[in-house]
Amino acid sequence: MEGEAVHMLQSGHHQWNKGQPTLQAFPATQRLNSRLHQISEETKKMAPKLVFVLPVVLLALALQAILRPPPPKLCGSPGGPPLTSPRIKLRDGRYLAYKEDGVQRDKARYKIITVHAFDSTKDFPSPVSKELVEGLGIYLLAYDRAGYGESDPNPNRHVKSEALDIEELADQLGLGHKFYVLGASMGGYSVWGCLQYIPHRLAGAALVVPIINYWWPSFPAELSKQAFNRLIVPEQRTLWIAHNIPSLLYLWMTQRWFPSSAAAMHHPEIFSKHDMEVLQKMMAMPRTIENKSRQQGIYESIHRDLLVAFGTWEFDPMNVTNPFPQNEGSVHIWQGREDRLVLVELQRYIAKKLPWIKYHEVPEGGHMFVMVDGWTDRILKALLLGEEPLDV
Repeated sequence: MEGEAVHMLQSGHHQWNKGQPTLQAFPATQRLNSRLHQISEETKKMAPKLVFVLPVVLLALALQAILRPPPPKLCGSPGGPPLTSPRIKLRDGRYLAYKEDGVQRDKARYKIITVHAFDSTKDFPSPVSKELVEGLGIYLLAYDRAGYGESDPNPNRHVKSEALDIEELADQLGLGHKFYVLGASMGGYSVWGCLQYIPHRLAGAALVVPIINYWWPSFPAELSKQAFNRLIVPEQRTLWIAHNIPSLLYLWMTQRWFPSSAAAMHHPEIFSKHDMEVLQKMMAMPRTIENKSRQQGIYESIHRDLLVAFGTWEFDPMNVTNPFPQNEGSVHIWQGREDRLVLVELQRYIAKKLPWIKYHEVPEGGHMFVMVDGWTDRILKALLLGEEPLDV
């Protein structure tokens, strides 16, 4: 205070009143009072707006907390699941877990990378026969897709990154320049990615009941709409949100008021009569494998799968070109006619648009036909040897 008074005296901004002397800094004090009055008036005007804006801001912060999924529990991290599988380190620093089966890698005639389905892992047993594997010299390489099992999540996962993960896995394990890929159900979009982005690395490809995105541009609008409306209502809602409002998917999948993804909840309506028979046979088998698909968190595994599969793709699969113009390899689609998850009419349209794909339709098959009755052997024989089954 003394310093301020000295400054005012030195600057001459003062006067002495008659009687008791008083120091008044006229210009500075007036400006300060004027500004304080202005601020007071502005605050009065803003008060009604603040009453409205503040709850909105608080609501937005609350919604952000609800919508934001929890961080994943990385395998091998403190408090995370244990590591039990071999892994490779990818270029971006992520780790990819894998499992080898069949004949030894260096003695194999055929090397196949298999891509697991939705809510599954590399550890799901392959129904291929030992006799076929040993007779043809087949090496099988399964891996956990990003965020599943023991593979690190990829927050930037998309169709192309899935294909590049496969290519890098093949290179680090020394599979050679060419290899086969086989993807089932949701794993089918990884194979579409391979056909688009690394066709020069493929010796052949098989897509078994591959997932279909109802928003692929080449589908006629009416055909796509009719097929979409045939899905059960909870699945329609889930796929619509995944495509149109992806930021709400986590909230939708975790709320308890309405049923969400029928596939994630294993809703009985998604299974055909043949699927139910397959499930009964599988339940009768001894179960030795624990399903670890969601152990790092549901968002980076099954939720991220839905976002990639049913989001906006970087390409239209019906514009993919034939990777084997000289018939040096082949691409196959296998589809169950009674499949309630992947509808046959859209698969037929894809096969019509891409006549170089060998299309096989199993008359009584549902979504899970590949698990029984030797169908995996038949699929591999068609892929590797060109043996076409007579009844499809």
